[in-house]
Amino acid sequence: MKLSLKNKHAIVCGSTDGIGKASALLLAKHGCEITLIARNQDKLDKTCSELNQKGNQNHQSICVDFDDPLDLKKKIKLYLGSLGKPVDILVNNSGGPHGGPLIEAEEEEFRIAFERLLICNHIMAKAVFPGMKEKGAGRIINIISTSVRQVIPGLGVSNTIRGSVAQWGKTLALELGVHGICVNNILPGYTATARLEDLAESKAKSLGLNVNDIRNQWAENTALKRLGTPDEIANTVLFLASDESSYITGHNFSVDGGRFSA
Repeated sequence: MKLSLKNKHAIVCGSTDGIGKASALLLAKHGCEITLIARNQDKLDKTCSELNQKGNQNHQSICVDFDDPLDLKKKIKLYLGSLGKPVDILVNNSGGPHGGPLIEAEEEEFRIAFERLLICNHIMAKAVFPGMKEKGAGRIINIISTSVRQVIPGLGVSNTIRGSVAQWGKTLALELGVHGICVNNILPGYTATARLEDLAESKAKSLGLNVNDIRNQWAENTALKRLGTPDEIANTVLFLASDESSYITGHNFSVDGGRFSA
């Protein structure tokens, strides 16, 4: 199957590291114009320079922190107003909250995570919706977590909020399907990113173990006995962003190497 995103425009959130960056690079490789969104301008500039430039692709970026939803709302409105064309693909992706037992979490942690992971997703979806509706087609892809299917011990706040994001996405799929807009959730398992490394170091410290011990434990909890890579998640993003996925919506896609236990 040869996938092409030529003449498509995608906004990829959290796109200077990990899964977001891998997705942006892969979509651009297949002809898509990319708008990167992240909070560090230097990283945005570097990532933008790495994107495929063949076919006169015009890649851009927006520097904004998803911990400030009001600023995101203002900047994305201004950007889309100046863009002059609809966005075909939206990849919602953002870093998760700190780990820790649920019972120890402060109320403020839930508010921050809810705004970052759900409210900002909603702001982005509402912003691109009019253009997708007018065009009669679109893709909204939400990067969440395999915790939607099976909670991950030690990630209490994340487990809670990620579940609500999944339900939000599935509800949106029901509402937007009539306009030809497909909405799907990708549930990555243990994926070798900077975020996972931070979690491994934190867990190793709390348990008095070596970081490699934690990585090995996670790998053993998959059928493939290894961690995933950002590129492997990005491959699923590519397919769901393509025209070939036009009859797929409202689904949770686990990309987790066969994670079967906590």
